[in-house]
Amino acid sequence: MSVEWYDMIAKRNGGYKSDAVFTIEGLSGEAVFEDRLKSMLLHFETVLDAGCGDGEFTVKMARYATRIIGFDNSVELLKIADALKSQYQAENVQFAYGTTRSELPFEDGHFDFVYTRRGPTSILNHSRILRSGGTIFGIHSAEKNKVLERLEQNGFVDVEIEEFNDAMIVFPDAGEFAKYLSASHGNPDYTSEAHRKELDRLVSEHSQEGRLTLKEWRYIWKAKKP
Repeated sequence: MSVEWYDMIAKRNGGYKSDAVFTIEGLSGEAVFEDRLKSMLLHFETVLDAGCGDGEFTVKMARYATRIIGFDNSVELLKIADALKSQYQAENVQFAYGTTRSELPFEDGHFDFVYTRRGPTSILNHSRILRSGGTIFGIHSAEKNKVLERLEQNGFVDVEIEEFNDAMIVFPDAGEFAKYLSASHGNPDYTSEAHRKELDRLVSEHSQEGRLTLKEWRYIWKAKKP
């Protein structure tokens, strides 16, 4: 995903914010990930949020952590993150600019826990910043084979991976569907007339038995650095 899209969503929506109305039926991988993360954070001192975006999730997780550093490659999203940090007086949070396409601005072995919530899976190529015995934890909706490949190539051990494909996101109408899609990674603004035809196609594609739904497929992985 290009950094230009992330900068655009920051300026257009004020981050990943969306007021779309929907319900979730079935077990959501996102909910499982968040619950597990909350319990894991209590056991680590120095935590990295890889691809923190607008910082909302980072600040939320800071309630359960000693210290979290979040990095992102979008300057515009980081501006929002810093504002949230000040708003909620999250003194144990720090945000920094970084990209996994180059060396990250952290010392070797700086973190004992790294997590990524649909952030860059290429964080796995930067295992040097994780101390020996440290844990990496993530959730994503793409690149499963690449994640497994990167875990192996970078020498991670005790690899666990679990799929969640039963949850359905249910929308009351096409307008809420459009708002949801517009805040999702890489998508245009489906609420605008310019993308009406494409929205109509997607609505038709995802309508069944009078319901407008999206399948929520996620996988969660966990591993350790030897």
